[in-house]
Amino acid sequence: MIKVIIERVLADDMQTTYDSEIRKSLTEIMTAKGYISGASFSNVDNPNIRTIITNWDNVSCWNRWHKSKTRREVNKAIILMLIQDEKIKVLMSQS
Repeated sequence: MIKVIIERVLADDMQTTYDSEIRKSLTEIMTAKGYISGASFSNVDNPNIRTIITNWDNVSCWNRWHKSKTRREVNKAIILMLIQDEKIKVLMSQS
């Protein structure tokens, strides 16, 4: 299993719109092959910083989703709300 951590920085006053769009995105991701679970968090010191943590069967499953047309489509609206490119980290357990 791997974890994918996505950090996004929202433009001011976009929190409510982002929350709505991220729910749509999570609905789509739940059908992706290899997706296990995920959660979305906001930074307690700066609510414009959002972090999504997802669990996947393996890197291949994540890469398939990351490069998919479906992800591009659901992220179109989200990308417009960001003030910088999202940062993605793919992590795997050492054990």
